[in-house]
Amino acid sequence: MTQVETQPSNWNVPNVLTTLRIVMVPFFGWALLVDGGDSLLWRCIAWLLFGLAMVTDKIDGDLARKHNLVTNFGKIADPIADKAITGMAFIGLSIVGDVWWWVTIVVLLREWSVTLLRLSVLKKVVIAAADLGKLKTTVQALALGTLCLPLRDADLPGWAETPGDVVFYVAQACLAVAVALTLWSGWEFFRGVWQQRQALRG
Repeated sequence: MTQVETQPSNWNVPNVLTTLRIVMVPFFGWALLVDGGDSLLWRCIAWLLFGLAMVTDKIDGDLARKHNLVTNFGKIADPIADKAITGMAFIGLSIVGDVWWWVTIVVLLREWSVTLLRLSVLKKVVIAAADLGKLKTTVQALALGTLCLPLRDADLPGWAETPGDVVFYVAQACLAVAVALTLWSGWEFFRGVWQQRQALRG
C-alpha cells in the first residue's frame, strides 16, 4: 500500500516568523523615517528591526527544511516578506537621501520581477536558490542594515563623526557590490528559467 505524503500544517513556527517579518515592514519603515530620518534613537530602532528581520529569515528557512515544514504558504509568503523588508529599506533610505533613487528603482525592478516569475512558474519549474543569489542577499542585507544606522546624524558626538563617515562610505561600497550581484544573479535566474522551459518543451 502506497503511503500518501501529508502536507505540513500552515500553522508552524517558520510560517509564524515569516508572517512576523511582513507585519514588521510598516513599523520598520516608520522608525526609519521619523523626523525625516534624523532621529538618532529611531534610526537605531530601525536598524534593530531590520537585523531581527534578517535573523528570522535565516531561522525560518532552516527550521522549515530541517523539520520538513515547507508549505505552499511559506513558498509564497517567504520571498514576499524578504522583498517587502528590503524594498522598504531601499525606499526609506532613498527618501532620507542615503541611497540614490536610481539604485532603488533598478534593484526593486529586478527583485520583484524575479519574485513574480518564480511564483508564476512554481509548479512547472523548480528554481533553487543559487549560491550567487545567497551571496547577493547577504551583501545586500549587510549594506542596508549598516545604512539604517545614523552614521551621519547631526546629533552624533564629535568623536563619532569621522568613524561614522568611514562606515557610511564602506557601506556604500558594499551596496555597489550588492547591486552588481543583484543584476548578475538576476540574469542567471532568467537564463535558468528559460533553459528549463526550453527543456520541458523539448
